[in-house]
Amino acid sequence: MSSTQDTFSIGVFAKAAGVNVETIRFYQRKRLLAEPTRPPGGIRRYGNAEVARVKFVKSAQRLGFSLDEVAQLLRLEDGAHCTEAADLAALRLADVRSRLADLTRMETALAALVEQCGARQRSVSCPLIASLHAC
Repeated sequence: MSSTQDTFSIGVFAKAAGVNVETIRFYQRKRLLAEPTRPPGGIRRYGNAEVARVKFVKSAQRLGFSLDEVAQLLRLEDGAHCTEAADLAALRLADVRSRLADLTRMETALAALVEQCGARQRSVSCPLIASLHAC
């Protein structure tokens, strides 16, 4: 960071990264983001590299990576560890596929119960409520 023209206060940095200030501080506590030194009598300054890093973290989180996994990806970001990064992504993909299968089963069960509720007779209890009691 060469001048204050290309650096930001934490508030401006957070806004540029699309997060709030507490998220910046949280990432610093988790060591996903370094905390710059405070110059004597001044405020900490952040640059475009830090903005890009926070955006990377948020993108990885949107793909389902945990913060620990994001930290691993950040350690692998030099380009020489693509196989390790792909291995992490393959684990995440397997988890997503498992969740999708679970959601599909849930959708099928709920759709059937909703259909049964619509076809019920007045003297019979609600099939949805009855099935939840049976579990």
